[in-house]
Amino acid sequence: MNLFRLDASIRTDGSTSREIADVVESEWLAAHPGDTVERRHIGVDVLPADAWGHAVAASQTPEAERTEEQRTAAALAAQLVDELVAADAVLLAVPLYNYGVSQHVKTWVDLVISDPRAAAGAPPFLAGTKVVLCTVRGGAYGAGTPREGWDHATSYLRRIVADVWGVELTVVERELTLVGANPALDEFTDLAAEMHEGALASAREAGRALSVPQAA
Repeated sequence: MNLFRLDASIRTDGSTSREIADVVESEWLAAHPGDTVERRHIGVDVLPADAWGHAVAASQTPEAERTEEQRTAAALAAQLVDELVAADAVLLAVPLYNYGVSQHVKTWVDLVISDPRAAAGAPPFLAGTKVVLCTVRGGAYGAGTPREGWDHATSYLRRIVADVWGVELTVVERELTLVGANPALDEFTDLAAEMHEGALASAREAGRALSVPQAA
């Protein structure tokens, strides 16, 4: 069995999305000891910002006429799709940044979709694959909060990963991660701790479910 894990935090130490994903991964490895976890950390090992444009141009250019930049970008897009297609399960750790996904995540998604296997109109290339999305938010964005409707990342990722790519998606969420760092949120300390514990419990459950093989 092969688990593909994508991290998108710009942090390596103290990342709250990484913490949640680590729990999911641990549960998966407990059920698959010795199996493979393939990793890509796009928040640290950043994909080239101009690669998507070159990959799109490559898809519209006969191979013999492609520039070196176009060939390199198309090969990168193919590699990203290969990583997903080869996986028996997928784990995504994607924090909310500035009310949406980071440029790193958007570049990754756009490059994947530039590959013919994942292009618009193609059959969902990950149909039925189990995916866990771990997402964290510094403040509160739920119903009735001042920032309700400001999270433009989670709904976008649901649309792309579940609806376009066809996966079986589970979302593990944690809010108020900036409590303790932002004094303006001190009044929510107890609620933040409750949400943290709830997210860890959900991550353990999601990891156990992720480790169950797909039905034939």
